[in-house]
Amino acid sequence: MTKALAMVSGGLDSILAAKLVKDQGIDVIAICFKSYFFDESNALRMTRQIDIPLHVVDFSEKHFEMLKNPKHGYGKNMNPCIDCHAMMLNYTGKLLDELNADFIVTGEVLNQRPMSQTKTSLDIVKNESGYSDKILRPLCAKNLPQTEMELNGLIDREKLLDISGRSRKVQMELAKKWDIKDYPSPAGGCKLTEPNYSIRLKDLLNHSQNVEARELELLKYGRHFRVSQGAKIISTRTFDESQQIRPFLSEKDLIFFAEDFNGSMVILIGNPDEDDIAFAAMVTGRYSKGKDEKLLKIKYGNFLGELNMRLAIKPASEEEISKYII
Repeated sequence: MTKALAMVSGGLDSILAAKLVKDQGIDVIAICFKSYFFDESNALRMTRQIDIPLHVVDFSEKHFEMLKNPKHGYGKNMNPCIDCHAMMLNYTGKLLDELNADFIVTGEVLNQRPMSQTKTSLDIVKNESGYSDKILRPLCAKNLPQTEMELNGLIDREKLLDISGRSRKVQMELAKKWDIKDYPSPAGGCKLTEPNYSIRLKDLLNHSQNVEARELELLKYGRHFRVSQGAKIISTRTFDESQQIRPFLSEKDLIFFAEDFNGSMVILIGNPDEDDIAFAAMVTGRYSKGKDEKLLKIKYGNFLGELNMRLAIKPASEEEISKYII
């Protein structure tokens, strides 16, 4: 029986491509990638809806190394889509023998995205993957030259599609036809496409030679302030956020609370000096119920330790906040 590996991001296009191939009687295994910036959660939801198994590949470290200097640059934010897709295809190609599969399926649509899905970009991704003769793009196949799989009769070209452009009308109609209801917005699962996250990531790479995995997770939470080359402040926005961020904190990190008022948990990471500590206390005051007080008591200490240190400060002004916020 013919078998295909379908690269499933968790978005609608990739699952439609997998379904289109499955409906030709081909055995389909979904391949999903996990990194510091996206995971398999959406792919799990999507593959259940069309009843195909999911194989998760964690390429976090290699993906991050590529991200620092992508050959083909970034998209609108910090998303190196061309290099990322080529890397995923290369990993998937290496699984063909292991999983006894014949070819690779992707959900790419010609001209849907201005950077990564033009004809030129699709050709670059295909050629740099190392498996150019094994890649099928079912949603736009009729707009592209015939593949080896079509010529050899592994799949019927006439049952493939010719979608092109940014309209998602055809995809929405297919989703309705196949009763696929639970799907995220396009590119909704990748943090690198988000402007705020990308700005913080760029700042982190500019200030750190050896980035820890936890630092990439911390970028997802709160308000961030770059106070010096070696130190950064994070102010949580809600109680829930203060709980979510805790698994990524180190016992070396300092945490701050206003002593007499409710408010934000503030975290100071890196190698802070006395000025950094003082400003973290001022930020704590600014995002507490006592922000209008002339003088506030701030308690602080190492995470998981006792908050046995105190400062009396004036809460930071809006002008001071705007000077350092990332």
